[in-house]
Amino acid sequence: MSTENEGTAVPPAPSAPPPPADAPAASAPQGAHPGSAPAAADPYGPPAAQAHPDAGAGESSSAPDPSWPPPPPPSTPAYGGDGGAGHGAAGHGGGWGAGWGTTHQQPAPKNGRGRGGLVAAVLVAALVAGGLGGGLGYTLARENDSGGSTTVSSATSGGNVKRDPGTVAAVAAAALPSTVTIEAASSSGEGGTGTGFVFDKQGHIVTNNHVVADAVDGGNLSATFPNGKKYEAEVVGNAQGYDVAVIKLKNAPSDLKPLTLGNSDDVAVGDSTIAIGAPFGLSNTVTTGIISAKNRPVASSDGTGSKASYMSALQTDASINPGNSGGPLLDAQGNVIGINSAIQSTSNGGFGTGQAGSIGLGFAIPINQAKYVAQELIRTGKPVYAKIGASVSLEDTTNGAKITEQGVGGTEPVDPGGPADKAGLKPGDVITKLDDRVIDSGPTLIGEIWTHKPGDEVTITYERGGKEHTTELTLGSRVGDS
Repeated sequence: MSTENEGTAVPPAPSAPPPPADAPAASAPQGAHPGSAPAAADPYGPPAAQAHPDAGAGESSSAPDPSWPPPPPPSTPAYGGDGGAGHGAAGHGGGWGAGWGTTHQQPAPKNGRGRGGLVAAVLVAALVAGGLGGGLGYTLARENDSGGSTTVSSATSGGNVKRDPGTVAAVAAAALPSTVTIEAASSSGEGGTGTGFVFDKQGHIVTNNHVVADAVDGGNLSATFPNGKKYEAEVVGNAQGYDVAVIKLKNAPSDLKPLTLGNSDDVAVGDSTIAIGAPFGLSNTVTTGIISAKNRPVASSDGTGSKASYMSALQTDASINPGNSGGPLLDAQGNVIGINSAIQSTSNGGFGTGQAGSIGLGFAIPINQAKYVAQELIRTGKPVYAKIGASVSLEDTTNGAKITEQGVGGTEPVDPGGPADKAGLKPGDVITKLDDRVIDSGPTLIGEIWTHKPGDEVTITYERGGKEHTTELTLGSRVGDS
């Protein structure tokens, strides 16, 4: 399968978190697959083309740009708001530097190996933040009248239309007034649309980073409520790696009603979900579904070829399309349990020449993580990321996350004095569990690290010399996206 961003093709996105600004320069591009002794690549360097439908053919091994953020992995999930072509597999080799969660190294390409399904349990989805000016099609239904016409009398009463609390209609009626359709444009006029929701009474709106990215360094940003009232806004802070951003309304009204935040840790597979957004510019659209899976490692790209984000996502079959990005994913009680961010999409035939559509595979950032990120952005304007300080291979044959023998740009694979070093981890160790979560690859480890906060203590299970060991590790931190 391929994934798509709303409106633009989704370039490969990395499956691991970005390295910190002070991380050493990468020696190979994020999307590249080094040889038998690969060097850790900078996850946020320029993306390398992958042999995937939406990323182009062939793989690159040229040195990536060491600057942050890293490029999207070979296949990237499409944002729930920006369309683009993506892939259903990710995590092809590569390592993550000690800066972010881990450094990843791209493994050498394997000729003749099929990559059906999800690679290393990491899904690359397409971003779904809708682009402005997208055309809408319509169908005229014609009555096939084979004979005469029939007149049907209607009842004079439709009965009791009262909606009880907990029904989809009641939840939607309560949540819609606190959702907004966001329009963002750069100073050159390029931009798109997405969704956001009221976070507090001070006028802060939470959305996806890729929804407002065009307006971060100047440009125009506005939010329109379902009642038609439109407010100018400004970006308070944005986190590229988490794909979360906070904007603030200018001259915010005094009657704002923040949506109630739920507990995404308590969500269970099969729970009902309600998504609100502006798919293809159709503001205030409500769709329903269930939680299809939890803790789904997803790497997604904004379609520019230079930015990517990562999440251990909530998967839902609620219909999510370009324009839904940044909108709330609600539970049956109307509590926000996630932020709609990406979709998996079948190829549109042109691989990047159109907008992706829902096939029932949508991904949302768990609200527990998004809440923490949003609070940090409001407090300081900068995101904070957790890290273990080690370069981990994204090779898909290790049955775990293997610490590489060589770090980014030839540096130490384990950051001296960093969390992994203090915990006794060494090059060649294969991490198989983080707390009680099984780790089957580097990308999966990255996804798990990102569900934690700096300072959290975790138990690492790893193999060395054929024997299993455990160690306690305190996650380090990295402030900012650059």
